[in-house]
Amino acid sequence: MEEHDAPGTAPDGAHLAAAAHTGPVAASAIDLRNAPATEVYRALEEMVGHAAYPCLGAKSVYRRHGVAHLVLRDMDDPGTTVVLLRHLRAFGEHALTPGIFRSFIVSFRAPAHSDEAAFEESLFSLLQRLHDNDALPWAEGVDADPGSPHFAFSVAGTAYFLVGLHPAASRVARRSPLPTVVFNPHVQFQQLRDQGRYDGMRTRIRARDEHFQGSVNPMVADHGESSDARQYSGRYHGPDWIPPLSVRSPEPDGRRAEG
Repeated sequence: MEEHDAPGTAPDGAHLAAAAHTGPVAASAIDLRNAPATEVYRALEEMVGHAAYPCLGAKSVYRRHGVAHLVLRDMDDPGTTVVLLRHLRAFGEHALTPGIFRSFIVSFRAPAHSDEAAFEESLFSLLQRLHDNDALPWAEGVDADPGSPHFAFSVAGTAYFLVGLHPAASRVARRSPLPTVVFNPHVQFQQLRDQGRYDGMRTRIRARDEHFQGSVNPMVADHGESSDARQYSGRYHGPDWIPPLSVRSPEPDGRRAEG
């Protein structure tokens, strides 16, 4: 089930996303479902490194070897949950070092999602299983209510901003050759704000994405404006959409209440 884990070193960047591009090596031309796990990593790295790829933070993380990458068989297989949770727990122990920026990526060989709705269903099912198997309290500094504008997903006590990628994504910068989820430690965005770098990087990335796609991403929002969960899958949602994630309420001492 578990195939590859490649932890990186300390990069300087905000977040990571992998996407197909129209450059020399398009993801659609590569069948990675049966390729070695190192080839999956290389394909994502090449796509992010393409000159037109919009996310500057992603480029920096890869360039400075700040990616921890894991390849698993099936995104919908409950058996992947324990493996992924173990790796995220280990990653989170080093993700909060001031000034060090990292991203954790997990890619899945299956299923082959036919559209954005199918990927979103797999994604939130995976997140629900991770949460249900996570015994540690929700991360401090963010809300556990998926509908809150201050929500961030928590795994093993670390808050993350997630980026879902898959071949059927409507946004070009979200198209990856395999279903993929990027876990970006939430604290890194705050560190960029503290350094006075966040606003400028955000503006440049959004401008590059608009140029790359030909239109503004309607789901982009800053933390505190709307729930981060609305952006996880990349699928468009209206204002009344409720994230399909059930989070248990913590007990007064910080432990998880049984629900």
